[in-house]
Amino acid sequence: MKKICIAILALAALASFATADDKPNFSGDWKMNAAKSDFGPVPAPTSYTRKITHADPSLTVEDTQTGTALGDQHDTRTYTTDGKEISYQANGADVKSAASWDGGNLLINTKASIQGMDISIKDTWTLSEDGKVLTDSASVGTPQGDLVLKLVFEKQ
Repeated sequence: MKKICIAILALAALASFATADDKPNFSGDWKMNAAKSDFGPVPAPTSYTRKITHADPSLTVEDTQTGTALGDQHDTRTYTTDGKEISYQANGADVKSAASWDGGNLLINTKASIQGMDISIKDTWTLSEDGKVLTDSASVGTPQGDLVLKLVFEKQ
């Protein structure tokens, strides 16, 4: 009986280590699949690519969009997945953002002030089991109301 208890405890300990290491790696070149994405009332960009370099806890994201309502856009930002806040400029707005893990999902919470209007964005990144599809579900809070967007990217 004692050997069974020791074996169960050993397996439980190994399982906890496996869970800690099961966080996905988002590295790669990604292209938005417009047909599977949902921008709600916001016009979708003509194209959207995302290059990610991920060596946890470092996460660098380079987004390039063409054909948006604000014209073509390109920005790069580097997060740490430990929840540490970063600051950057995007389209003339001051932005504060932080990334952290929720199990196998990456959460990115962002706050920005655009022309005196406060906006919050809560992104949840998930990776398909085969590692070929990155889904970015975003809840956007604005003084005029909330939006829910879903961006689906395919690994190139």
